[in-house]
Amino acid sequence: MKRLNGMDAMLLYGETPNLHMHTLKVLVVHPDDPSAFTFDTFRQTVADRLHLLDPLRFKLQGIPWRLHHPIRLADCEVDLDYHLRVVRVPSPGGRRELNQVIGDVASTPLDRSRPLWEFYFAEGVADNRYALIGKVHHALADGVASATLMARFMGLMDDTTPTVTAGHRVTPSTSALLRSAGRDHIEQVAGLPKLLRDATTGLSQLHQRVRERGDRPHMAKMFKPPPTFLNHVVSPVRTFASATLSLADAKETSAQLGVTFNDMVLATVAGALRDLLLRYDGRADRPLLSNVPISTDRSPDRLSGNELSGLPVSLPVHINDPRERVRLIGLATTTAKEDHHVVGPDLYSRMMGYLPTALAPAAFRRQAKRATSNKVMNVPVSNVPGPRQRGNIGGSPVSEFYSTGVLSAGVGVNITVWSYVDQLNIAVLADDRTFDDVHEATDAIVHAFAELRRAAGLSDDLRKVETAMAAVSSAQ
Repeated sequence: MKRLNGMDAMLLYGETPNLHMHTLKVLVVHPDDPSAFTFDTFRQTVADRLHLLDPLRFKLQGIPWRLHHPIRLADCEVDLDYHLRVVRVPSPGGRRELNQVIGDVASTPLDRSRPLWEFYFAEGVADNRYALIGKVHHALADGVASATLMARFMGLMDDTTPTVTAGHRVTPSTSALLRSAGRDHIEQVAGLPKLLRDATTGLSQLHQRVRERGDRPHMAKMFKPPPTFLNHVVSPVRTFASATLSLADAKETSAQLGVTFNDMVLATVAGALRDLLLRYDGRADRPLLSNVPISTDRSPDRLSGNELSGLPVSLPVHINDPRERVRLIGLATTTAKEDHHVVGPDLYSRMMGYLPTALAPAAFRRQAKRATSNKVMNVPVSNVPGPRQRGNIGGSPVSEFYSTGVLSAGVGVNITVWSYVDQLNIAVLADDRTFDDVHEATDAIVHAFAELRRAAGLSDDLRKVETAMAAVSSAQ
């Protein structure tokens, strides 16, 4: 058994009736022989590969009287009849109809008495495709761990990896749980003085750096994101939209602009948010504050846990010139990385380990019900490098892959970008109060990307990605 770390626990405690803390993993399968790919084929593939997917065999065990963070029991029995389900995509089964089903799947929480995942086998997708819609609780894995987990799931890693055979697990006794909690608390108390010294030093140095930089009117101020239509009390209903760009186009654009791939993604999102703010708020006159998750442990074999922090990156949505937005994004990300290093990459996650277990869930519930804004960000933007090889399920190729993060208190949108083989796949998760049609967001991102290419002196005639489902827009 292993105790949840502070970040894992925070994601567990942060789950409320309107804020579900599961991520989505969506695989589109395009079999050469549609008759050979069935739910039974999918089920058998999961059964055959389950021994490689450790987090899917974890089960949470609470500590009596909430005296510490829960532990996870490994190698638990998994009832595939419960975890694997069939849904049907309405006719004509295009991207819009599939996205609606994905939103519906995202709108319900996971059962904490079982291993924290479900997979839906979606039939009725156009052009003889199928979709596999996975719900995996964020407490199990961050983006880096999820990428490794999904690579194993799609048969892209060595199937001979040794693991412990699953079997019936005996729940630890109350006395064993309390003894373990006591030992861990003693370690925490011993580590508290160093944490306080590191926090004091890091925050003092950060304050000094901020003063030295002086006023930056084109940069959003930390902990002061402006009010926008994106920020409100979040509803429990989820909507989902997706779009696919050519990865070759994206790499060419970042190279032509002379910026990192991540800066190019952020500049594209900033352009899209500018359009959306003008449409919904009637103005885009102040920079927004995004939170960009970064991993503090990029071990290639890591399958579970949340070893991450976040960069507060200013998004210059108030700037009309795309090239100037790119320049300001580069300045913002450089500044955020410098600040992150000064404070300490793991300081935030270390602090989360001291969350008061008896009080945190109620505090998060209260915040989720009332928060009309978020002090940390306007919107999270994730960019995760996914597999470069095409995976397979039951011998059929996975043609597309999408992933989403979660919604936070006061933040009605999550934008997640994953690359996969020749694709740059964009996923937007929102509640039903944010957009009239969530596809407005993906439309705006594609439009902003074309605008960025024009500004870079490249053609805005975007390559069609033949391996992806047909595009859909909010006008359709």
